[in-house]
Amino acid sequence: MRVNDVGGMEGFGALSVSESDPPFHADWEAHVHALVSALVRRGVFALDEFRDTIERMPPTDYLETSYYERWFRATTTLLRERGLLSADAPADG
Repeated sequence: MRVNDVGGMEGFGALSVSESDPPFHADWEAHVHALVSALVRRGVFALDEFRDTIERMPPTDYLETSYYERWFRATTTLLRERGLLSADAPADG
């Protein structure tokens, strides 16, 4: 079982959702979302691969990062694995 697999588990508290919540809390989140969408549409990687890459994150990293930080890390991982991003490029923002 991976750290993100919490199906059926309880005790995480109430989930509050508001129609007034912005879709992105910072500009960089919108940029990461747009980048991932473009890469998937161009066939650079599949959405299933992207999701699996997020789920492969070490548990500590997964729990310490925000939703779009995970997206960014998964994107850089997939681009490195395909040789489209150099290994010495910064891993974080």
